[in-house]
Amino acid sequence: MRIRRILPAVVATAALAGLGLAGAASATAQGAPTNSVTPSECKQGGGMPDLTDNLCKGGTHNGEAVD
Repeated sequence: MRIRRILPAVVATAALAGLGLAGAASATAQGAPTNSVTPSECKQGGGMPDLTDNLCKGGTHNGEAVD
């Protein structure tokens, strides 16, 4: 009888913990890129380094900082 009361609480706790982990994973996947690339890496990726804004424009490194 005691197990019938405990089991739903355990299942609910596990479900909430799973939702918390899924939310944390999706939160880290969003946002602007944080990597910085060199001007030559920007060009190799098909972009054009914009040194006035310090950004790579276009290509695979689009929007990344140029150092």
